[in-house]
Amino acid sequence: MRLLVTRPEPDGARTAALLRARGHEVVIAPLLRIESVDFELPDKAWSAVVMTSANAARAVADHPRRETITALEVFTVGRHTAEAARAAGFRTVHSADGDKDDLADLLRACLGEHSAPLLYLAGEERDGDLAVGGAPIATVIAYRAVKAERFAPAVAAALGQGALDGVLHFSARTAQAYLDCAARERMLERALAPMHFCLSQQVAQPVELVGPV
Repeated sequence: MRLLVTRPEPDGARTAALLRARGHEVVIAPLLRIESVDFELPDKAWSAVVMTSANAARAVADHPRRETITALEVFTVGRHTAEAARAAGFRTVHSADGDKDDLADLLRACLGEHSAPLLYLAGEERDGDLAVGGAPIATVIAYRAVKAERFAPAVAAALGQGALDGVLHFSARTAQAYLDCAARERMLERALAPMHFCLSQQVAQPVELVGPV
């Protein structure tokens, strides 16, 4: 199949490599640009760091107080984020290998509800905050995702020529960015023509509101 991957870098390139290894033709169109935020680290005792995205780990890798942060143990939502945490310098890494609920269960099992505060390194836009029973959590914005305004010329040409069989969406925000770019190019109908592969029902919602998935 001829596929369009809309995932931000560097994850877009990683996904494209996996798809090409399976014989697919891939065009990469990162419709979100991830920017690290130079966040302030409150001076207090933390029991652990919590991450639900590899982007948070990448933000730590560039932070001036990286050594202080990575000296703590970290709890991640899944293996990909855990790998990014190790790459950023964390030595003690726990992965829930699931979703936010699994992460909350892991935190309760390991730390209980009366630990020192947890440092949750989050994105500027996210689907709610993390709750772990009565355990105190400080949410700090570590990164932001900036939407692309236009398709790259090669992507617009591929869509205009009907040269794509499918589009891969990994977040609702990326899916919305895809639709917004298509609307600006006045090619929404052509952009909806390929099959749309969405990570979840929530990710599919923006596309479902304007056309079939």
